[in-house]
Amino acid sequence: MENTVRMELRHVSKSFPGVKALDDVSFQLKKGSVHVLCGENGAGKSTLMKVLYGLYHPDEGEIIIDGEKVQIHSPMDARKHKISMVFQELSFVPDMTLEENLFLGRWHKKNPVKMDWKRIRKETEELLAREGLDYKPDTLLRDMSVSNIQMLEILKAVSFNAEILIMDEPTSSISNQEVEFLIKKINELRDRGMSIIYISHKMDEIFRIADEITVLRDGKTIRTLAKDETNMEEIIELMVGRKLENQYPKQEIPIGEELLRVEHLTRNKLFEDVSFHVRAGEIVGFAGLVGAGRTEVMSALFGMERYDSGEIFLDGKPIQVKNIRRAIDQGITMVTEDRRKFGIVPVRSVLENASLATLKKFFYKFRSHRKMEHDQVSEVFAKVRVKTPSLETPIMNLSGGNQQKVILAKWMLCDSGRVIIMDEPTRGIDVGAKKEIYELMNVLAESGKGIVMVSSELPELIGMCDRIYVMKEGKISGCLTERELFTQREIMSYAVS
Repeated sequence: MENTVRMELRHVSKSFPGVKALDDVSFQLKKGSVHVLCGENGAGKSTLMKVLYGLYHPDEGEIIIDGEKVQIHSPMDARKHKISMVFQELSFVPDMTLEENLFLGRWHKKNPVKMDWKRIRKETEELLAREGLDYKPDTLLRDMSVSNIQMLEILKAVSFNAEILIMDEPTSSISNQEVEFLIKKINELRDRGMSIIYISHKMDEIFRIADEITVLRDGKTIRTLAKDETNMEEIIELMVGRKLENQYPKQEIPIGEELLRVEHLTRNKLFEDVSFHVRAGEIVGFAGLVGAGRTEVMSALFGMERYDSGEIFLDGKPIQVKNIRRAIDQGITMVTEDRRKFGIVPVRSVLENASLATLKKFFYKFRSHRKMEHDQVSEVFAKVRVKTPSLETPIMNLSGGNQQKVILAKWMLCDSGRVIIMDEPTRGIDVGAKKEIYELMNVLAESGKGIVMVSSELPELIGMCDRIYVMKEGKISGCLTERELFTQREIMSYAVS
């Protein structure tokens, strides 16, 4: 690794209404290195990178590239300085082809009104060949997996001839096999001299790819360390400001009567003959590779998608789940995998998001009882420890962990909710917020609710579940019932064999 400083942020501060997101942050990036940026949700990581990429303008501080002070007011300015960014929330047009998305906003033209499609196709093919990606230029993005689109975003960044690449949680939506391919690609880019800033909450990834690690907390720089000078426990302690004992705080809760039973649930080409049950006070896990059908089954149970055949029983009685409203009324709720698309209304307040599923109980004689709504939301927010400047703050201004807690609060306000499906509940949130989510799961289970937890992170399934079902190619391939026998090897044997 070279010691040349490629880019430096000096004494950067940035405030938003009600919160100081960055407070005198300094950061250096060396040439041909991977510098990992760690911190809890809300620590300022993404804000700092958006300052570097020109999406935010700092209140104070300066940006130095190759020893010269520069002004970056927009992503176009950033690209002029050879900076590209791959966002956690992927930005693409699903009904456009790969090549169209790749050159979106910078079309090659033969003249002011005619595209040079031949040149676009040629450059796309050359870029795909150079990066070793076996994609077809005319493939529609709606037909590509999330992981393939993630690689396309990296390809797009490379196509700008970037020398500094920012990657914000690039592995949050891809499988372990795809993570391996991504890490290989990152190492290739570093070996070619690219400087990479990598934001992640996954400790195992961090220590595989990092040259240096900087920890932010509460908008401040806490410490920068070489990977070989530190360890996972120290980084976690620096992130949360304390030692984090018992990362998976599973409580032994008495298991009650059966709440939910699913028998032979089937939907053509997505899942087949899926049967399982959930009891009161029980946390039931679902493991499997990406595409195994876990999310599709849960979406059918919540009325988001239809199912072709099979039966669903609640408290021993058959129920029909034809839509989301029917599912909620009958006692099934869901924390969805994609919280931005299905879990929240980004432009509305945290108050409105929390009460969205229970609005009718805050209306009487065509009048809204705002004080009752405010009091009940405040009470449940105190229980789940939502951090927000006020109840009127737009939910999009909250960190991912706090957004997730607002979604949980929404279902805690729902009196009818007896079974809570949690699809990737800790995706994209930090270790401290993860533990808080686990503790909330314990609280919900102790109150007699049944929890279904879908996760791609095997350690959290092993640490938090009473039973684990494993899915493969749309079918349940195994069920582990003894917690002392839960191992990653055993789970993966059912997932792949």
